[in-house]
Amino acid sequence: MASASGAERFQSFTPEGSQVAAVLNRTGRAPICLVCEHASAFIPSWLNGLGLAEEERYSHAAWDIGAEALTVALSERLDAPAVVSRVSRLVYDCNRAPGAADAMPHESEGIAVPGNRTLSDADRTARIADVYEPFHVILGTTLDGFGKPPALVTVHSFTPVWYGRPRAVELGLLHDSDDRLARCMRAATEPALRTEFNAPYTADDGVTHTLVRHALPRGLENVMIEVRNDLLSDKAGIARMADILAKTLTDALAARAVGA
Repeated sequence: MASASGAERFQSFTPEGSQVAAVLNRTGRAPICLVCEHASAFIPSWLNGLGLAEEERYSHAAWDIGAEALTVALSERLDAPAVVSRVSRLVYDCNRAPGAADAMPHESEGIAVPGNRTLSDADRTARIADVYEPFHVILGTTLDGFGKPPALVTVHSFTPVWYGRPRAVELGLLHDSDDRLARCMRAATEPALRTEFNAPYTADDGVTHTLVRHALPRGLENVMIEVRNDLLSDKAGIARMADILAKTLTDALAARAVGA
């Protein structure tokens, strides 16, 4: 794949310029910070689409389908700031540590990623510097700007079928070593929604990196939300899930405050 360097490489990453993340509703008053690490399918032009076919570039392998729209809707309902990625996770997965094998995957969900197969150490270092670190600096700065310590809530989606196996779970509430908010959310969740802890992934899969890097050191209550993406396939579905999750989060945080 073609490479670039310095300011040329960095400025080429997103339509907005050098920002690899956007902060939405920056002045939101809720003590909640939403995060969507897999909001975008954008791949810089100089990476030549990472060698992917057009349909692969917009498959779930490249981003979490529906997750950004859900994050925006939650931000509006809760009046909460939200940090959203502007770069595909196939360029760099901002929910993975630099040393993780799937931070710059050469295969994802059965889809080969040719542009990641022969990355040099310099290529990897450049992506860490240009995507991962700026994203987490923006998130850290946003968190530290709250007057009251916020809850950190990351928003994701997952596929209804995984390697040919249907997934019955509709909503996953994931946590690392701090399960306080996840458990309160589970108690407050809409009964008709099939909800499970640490599904369809667990912390052992490396998916709680953002929580570990930002929430645990700050002592913030936190949760990773996973919504099955067939529930986010249209505006009505997104609105329904946003209504459910906004109420669930509000009720859970209220319960936590009473129990504190």
